[in-house]
Amino acid sequence: MSAYVIVEFTLKDPDVYREKYAGNAGKTAIECGAGVLASSNWAILDGDPMHSSGVIVRFPDRETALQWYNSPKYQQLIGVRGIAMDARFSLLDGLHRSTEANRESA
Repeated sequence: MSAYVIVEFTLKDPDVYREKYAGNAGKTAIECGAGVLASSNWAILDGDPMHSSGVIVRFPDRETALQWYNSPKYQQLIGVRGIAMDARFSLLDGLHRSTEANRESA
């Protein structure tokens, strides 16, 4: 079952984000079989916005997402990430395929 890492963030240093963090972080995720599903500024429908931008990344499963986040390759980017942006990372499990099929047929 797929798992999703949802990143909510506000840029602090766009140059550091662009030049040192984003591409490198993306590369480490792709090496773990991940794919970016969405990346843009949030359009807040309701509630208080915590951050201005977001990314949704799909991983093959929860274990792979956690392995990616805790990997030495990604962990070495945490310091740069802190300079580039304020962020909150969340992990969300996807639906079982049978649940998805039931929703589509309803």
